[in-house]
Amino acid sequence: MVRRVPLGPIRPLGITPHLAHLAGNMSVSDGLNTKAASGRRKRGAPFLLIAAALLLFAAIAGATFLLSRPTTLRIAVGPTGSDDQKLIVNLAQAFINEGSPVRLTVISTAGAVESLGLLAAGEVDLAVGRSDEEIPKGAGSVAILRKNVVVLWTPSGAPKKGAKKDTKSKIKEIGDLEGHRIGVLGRTPVNVTLLKVILSESGLNPDKVTISRFSVSDITEMVKDPTIDAFMTVGPLDSKITTEAITTTARLRGEPAFLPIDVSEALAHKHPLYESEEIPGSSITTSPARPDDTVDTVGVNHLIVASKSLSEPAAGAFTRALFNVRPALVREDPAASKIAKPDTDKDAAIPAHPGAAAYIDGTERTFLDRYSDFFWGGILLLSVLGSGAAWLRHYMKREERNITSLHRDKLLAAIAQVRKTDSVEELDALQEEADEFLRETLECYDDGAIEEGDISAYGLVLEQFHHAVVDRRAVIAASPGPAGASRIRA
Repeated sequence: MVRRVPLGPIRPLGITPHLAHLAGNMSVSDGLNTKAASGRRKRGAPFLLIAAALLLFAAIAGATFLLSRPTTLRIAVGPTGSDDQKLIVNLAQAFINEGSPVRLTVISTAGAVESLGLLAAGEVDLAVGRSDEEIPKGAGSVAILRKNVVVLWTPSGAPKKGAKKDTKSKIKEIGDLEGHRIGVLGRTPVNVTLLKVILSESGLNPDKVTISRFSVSDITEMVKDPTIDAFMTVGPLDSKITTEAITTTARLRGEPAFLPIDVSEALAHKHPLYESEEIPGSSITTSPARPDDTVDTVGVNHLIVASKSLSEPAAGAFTRALFNVRPALVREDPAASKIAKPDTDKDAAIPAHPGAAAYIDGTERTFLDRYSDFFWGGILLLSVLGSGAAWLRHYMKREERNITSLHRDKLLAAIAQVRKTDSVEELDALQEEADEFLRETLECYDDGAIEEGDISAYGLVLEQFHHAVVDRRAVIAASPGPAGASRIRA
């Protein structure tokens, strides 16, 4: 007697028990293949997890390495052997000694003009130059290396034979320089430009004053020249060049008389690149005191400027590293004590680089602040791409879904056919066809062409088909005739 297979509960999601039962009715070779594939999936899953974990670890390690690697910046400074170059070389070494996240590659040049030219050409990231030189458009200051001041003086004249004191200079103020010759120490043309601005603001016609330039190695020749009635240097207050020029003047042509720039404040107001400064008494030499009292003058900053193409994080990192190592740098090079923060006002003559200004003003953005927009944009983009990929996959799998629907419709039609057939062989053929439908449906499910809801609906139809087959077999087995007899014997 044939036992009826009871109709088990139908699950709304997942594969029904009869689906699993009918899958088990497949041929031996199919079953073996299915087990082999399942075994491969089971063995492959841990390896995929391990590979994904290793890939994630490699990505994190790579990102950490890139973020922790020091930033290397190129800085142009010159001339070779100058105090500026020595200071920058010492700064580069201090970055290494202090383990700074910034490294410097020092590019030696013939002077500030060439250094700024390299910056304008994009060949370096930073350059050292004076604020009144031709700063590349868009470049911003990141630090003041020092403040240079103008020193103007005239010789009193060597004492005549038998005289105990030096004669007094006929030039008492800048207005007396008309028709005279001034020796300017330093070959840079910006010194001459600055002198002409001073003369103009003091009420003189610069064309009525003769200006001659001398290199720093020609101090003695300049002072000895009797046709030169006044001298000018531009440098820090403790400049060795200025001190040497003044002491040489005192030795060869009498005690120097310092000329104050009384219009320094008005000049600075009209020409923002310059500042009103003072030369304190005894700041050049103390014995004798030179000058013997405070002298008004004009100052100009010596800067480290950054290219506009230098990113804010890189400029901020350099500025932070510079002021962090400055105390240690001062022990190696006292000139580092003059390093100061740049003017961060937006209306400054040479505005600070945005990265340096953010560090100085305490408005630096964190990593998340800088890149949060990219993160959210990336998430949104991934969401859009994911939706697009899902739609594309759904579109590309439409043929498989159509096949599954066709199989389901065929099974529905087969149920009616099963209930009418009197042939066990026909039932077996229908059962084999249903098994093939099941195989293809499961493959579509594995490929993601159909969802669990689709396969549950298919399972319901397949279960009804199976129930109809079982019922029909029982009817055929119970009926008289060859088919029933053969089934009973079986």
